[in-house]
Amino acid sequence: MLFNIFQQLFHTFQQMIHTFRQMLSYPFLVNALVVGILVSLCAALLGVSLVLKRYSMIGDGLSRVGFASLAIAYAMNAAPLLVSIPVCVIAAFLLLRLNENSKLKGDAATGLLCSGALAVGVMTISLTTGMNTDVCNYMFGSILSMSKSDVRLSIVLSIVVLILYVILYNKIFAVTFDETFAKATGTRSNLYNMLIALLTAVTVVLGMRMMGTLLISSLIIFPALSSMRICKHFSSVVICSAMLSVVCFVAGIYFSYMHSTPTGASIVIADIIVFLLFVFVEKIKER
Repeated sequence: MLFNIFQQLFHTFQQMIHTFRQMLSYPFLVNALVVGILVSLCAALLGVSLVLKRYSMIGDGLSRVGFASLAIAYAMNAAPLLVSIPVCVIAAFLLLRLNENSKLKGDAATGLLCSGALAVGVMTISLTTGMNTDVCNYMFGSILSMSKSDVRLSIVLSIVVLILYVILYNKIFAVTFDETFAKATGTRSNLYNMLIALLTAVTVVLGMRMMGTLLISSLIIFPALSSMRICKHFSSVVICSAMLSVVCFVAGIYFSYMHSTPTGASIVIADIIVFLLFVFVEKIKER
């Protein structure tokens, strides 16, 4: 009986390897895997700090700004990524300032940004290009929509984000856990908060092609929340979050390829399953 189970598992594993080899024979899927893994890593690493600082919904706000900026880019016949990235960076800085210095705090500021940017995007589309395929790809995600220039730019910027995160890990840790103490020790917390916002904006824009504006925030939130169920130290949460993000992304791509389901939704479903599994493990550990 046990031998039959192992034999069936081995056969299933062989089928999966064969399917992955088929997937790697398609250049657009190779591009999607490379870019997706890099963006998933960026989102997961930044997501831990954003969730702990209660800025987790900033991804939603920036994704709506990205949608509005790409709508304007299409209306102007400009490169979408080259327009969306600086606009989202500016929006991230403004949102951070609103949270710190204004009576308009947290979810209210994010909600204002979400609804306002989405309205601008929809109005721009209705007055210019209409709801075409390219716009729908940005809203709901499509691995087929990535051009060679998008892939190159995404890879370069993702690597830059990862390098900056690793170099400034200690500073990011300090401003994440105790910003007051960090200021007292001479750390320029405002500068590092702005850096986190900058890296988040870049990551959100890069992930919009894959996940769509409506689902990109899941890459930021779910891996961090899942890791926090069983990991108690910042470093272990970061490492676990990065691993989960990559595993869920690959699983989502695999399921999408096998069953012709939307890529972004498939990845989010994988994240939800892992989150529920980790919640279950946490409950067992508590008992």
